[in-house]
Amino acid sequence: MNVTSAQPDNATASAASDSPRLDERSLSKLRWRCRRGLLENDLFIERFFARHSQALTVRQAKGLDDLMDLSDNDLLDLFLQRKQPDQLEVPSASTEEAQEVLALLIVPSVPRAVPA
Repeated sequence: MNVTSAQPDNATASAASDSPRLDERSLSKLRWRCRRGLLENDLFIERFFARHSQALTVRQAKGLDDLMDLSDNDLLDLFLQRKQPDQLEVPSASTEEAQEVLALLIVPSVPRAVPA
């Protein structure tokens, strides 16, 4: 996927990354690319876009695109933390960009209090 960037202004430049923000057309293409065959994957990805689409950088878009090279089952295994990227045969899951996005996609589970 070829991603392009919008010209970032000083007020919106990401402090976490020097990568420019993703433009609207590239964001739309990325959303289309991220459509998956498993509903569970779509739920993780839609939550990611709802939280991060306004500040998504070109670097993060590349990471998400790298993750989309995975099969649905491998992607779900990463989301559910059943596997780590280095356990998969597809090297694109182990890129720095993919791991950065994966950290944003995975929400740590919070232990629930057991009523007494």
